[in-house]
Formats: sequence, C-alpha cells, structure tokens
Amino acid sequence: MKRQSGISRPRQPWTVLRVPSGLGAPKPLIVRKQTLGARQYFPEHSHSWNQLVYATAGALTVNAEGRSFVISPDHAVWLPTGTTHRVGSLLGAEFRSLYVADSRRLKIADDPTVFRVSQLLRALIVEAATFERGKTDAYTSRVTTLILDQLLRAEQVDFSLPWPADPAIAELCDALYADPSDTRGLVQWGKALGMSARTLSRHFEEEVGMSFRTWQRKLRLFKAMEILGGGRSVTETALDLGYASTSAFIYMFKQEVGRSPRAYQRTQGREAD
Repeated sequence: MKRQSGISRPRQPWTVLRVPSGLGAPKPLIVRKQTLGARQYFPEHSHSWNQLVYATAGALTVNAEGRSFVISPDHAVWLPTGTTHRVGSLLGAEFRSLYVADSRRLKIADDPTVFRVSQLLRALIVEAATFERGKTDAYTSRVTTLILDQLLRAEQVDFSLPWPADPAIAELCDALYADPSDTRGLVQWGKALGMSARTLSRHFEEEVGMSFRTWQRKLRLFKAMEILGGGRSVTETALDLGYASTSAFIYMFKQEVGRSPRAYQRTQGREAD
C-alpha cells in the first residue's frame, strides 16, 4: 500500500505549453519572442543547440539539472546544448529565447549559468526579436555579432536554488514552492513524510547542501523576485510569502538584494500602483 505523505498539492493548476518546433537550426542565432501567461510553462525538453532564456518583463522560473533559477530582466540563464530544462512563469512574463549554435569561438559556460544582462545586451535582444526569420543582411549580421560579443563579456552571477533528487524531499520542496507562506517546521514536515525531525534535517542537508531554514529563506527570496516581477504590490508579496508584517519582508529583501522591493520593481519597470 502506498504511504500517504500528507503534503497538500497546489490548488491552482498550471497550463502546459507546447514546446516550439520547426524553427530550424540557428546559424548562428535565432531569437524567439513569446508571451507567457500566469501559471504557464514549457515541460521538460532539450535542444541540439545552446539557449539563452530571458524575460524582458515579468519573471521566469527555469529548472535545469537539479537547480531552480528565478530570473527578472536583470538576468538571463544560459543552457548549454542538450540541457534538459523546464521554463514557466507564476504571474506572466514577456519571454525572449535565444538559440545559439555551438562554435569554437563562443565558449560561454559548460553548465546552466546565470548572467547579468547589461542595458546594451537587453536592447540588442529586443531588436533582434523583430528580425524576419531567415533574413540576413549587413545590419542583422552586425546586431548578431554584437549579441555574441556581449554574451562573451557578460558577468556570471551565483544565483540558483538547489533542488533535491530524493522524491520525498522534492515533494516537500514542491509544496513550499506552491505555498511559500507555509510555516510548518521540521517536526511537522517530518510527521507528514513519516520521519523524525532529526532524520529529515540530515536528509535535507545531504540533498541540497544547506539547512532547511537556509533553503526556505532562499526560496522566499526567489519567490519574492518572481512575484514582484509580476507587478504585485510589496504588501501583497509580503502576505503571499507569509511574513507577519510588510516591514519584516522589506528588511529581509534589502538585506539579501541590497535595495528595497519598490526600488527593485522600478528597475524592472513593474512597480505596482
């Protein structure tokens, strides 16, 4: 008989999108533009070329190789050829996907990596998304060359949330991602999973490389950036994350990010009314 874990599932379903096909191989670059609605995602898939995942507005969540990345217009995720990944958005996003051919010249990273996106790179990506597919002329070639040059110069940042492989621990993490306001501690989660708090604590740290509390705090930061990037107010975001007060949330955010939630939203052009 299968043991029931007692961990609740998300009440609001996500919509699965069809993975784009028939685009042809990049020579050397294809830029695809798409709008993702709230709670829409592309299921796990891979490509026979590199991919840069970028949101010009809103926030995207990228899962790849046991890690979760939440990116706003400040950042993009590089996915090397063959990387199995999933991309979605909690509150909706303007999505730009760059397909980049392998080349000896372009050695960006061998693993999924987050890069800081400069204003110049952002402008170039937006411009390249307007090009007619397959069209090549002097101007499009110059823009393409500049994009590749900017990728080579982009600053790597350590910005990821580890995800466990163990099914039981992953179920716990899935539940917290669906409801980051859940205040249950190791004792309550241990009971739900049929293990002691001490055993759960040890297994959790073995799986993700950090304590449960540290991981949960990092998850809330990722979710805060995702929610704020979707245009929700600071107060709504604090409530969604389970903070007792808006000021407590603002303090946490400033400590981790170095600026207030409203200042962060202004840089994304998504400040709530």
